[in-house]
Amino acid sequence: MILYPAIDIRGGQAVRLLQGDYKRETTYDADPVDAAARWAGEGAEFLHVVDLDGAKAGEPWNLDAVRRIATAVECPVQVGGGLRDPESVAAVLDAGAERVVIGTAALRDPDFLADALKRHGERVVVSVDARNGKVSLSGWTESSDVDVADAVADLSRRGVARFLCTAIEVDGTMEGPSLDELNRIAAATDAQVIASGGVGTLDDLARLTRIGAPNIEGAVVGRALYEHRFTVGEAIEALGR
Repeated sequence: MILYPAIDIRGGQAVRLLQGDYKRETTYDADPVDAAARWAGEGAEFLHVVDLDGAKAGEPWNLDAVRRIATAVECPVQVGGGLRDPESVAAVLDAGAERVVIGTAALRDPDFLADALKRHGERVVVSVDARNGKVSLSGWTESSDVDVADAVADLSRRGVARFLCTAIEVDGTMEGPSLDELNRIAAATDAQVIASGGVGTLDDLARLTRIGAPNIEGAVVGRALYEHRFTVGEAIEALGR
């Protein structure tokens, strides 16, 4: 299982939100490149970058930061936040991202998703974020009545090969991942699933490896790394890498 250290960018800084609330923000690095270099220096195999400004605006806002991160580290980077048209996807890939993470537009614009999958294949990750088992949209600012497992099953039939699934209730809390919900989502698809939200201890990671569904391929970790609960190297070891 792969560790994905998280770098969430807002206002040009590396921050973390608590339960997806933009009003409950903690700033950790004035320059997100510092966070990227730190995680890569500790052995990260892949970085997960979110443009929070872009997620709210519906278009990339922090391309310069993405470009500088991709230049500063040797490990690949996946980037999401506001990617809702072909030009935005191309801009992020041109900035050096190995993968793009598409959220809201994947559910609302089938033609856009089909085009992105045709052009970029497995470089496309679809983010399906859930609050109380229902899909949340537009940077977690809008709720829906769509069951998250049903959404994943439908997107799988449309050719999505990798999902990023975030349980918003536990995101940033370090109270442990929603394993039952993650396994329910993973059971709805044969695609790879990246788990996000709630990891606070090495035991959380070990449990994810031990009892998580076989197609859960990795875990995004943010606040626990920033607050020195464990190192990247310790997390990688806990995940059995």
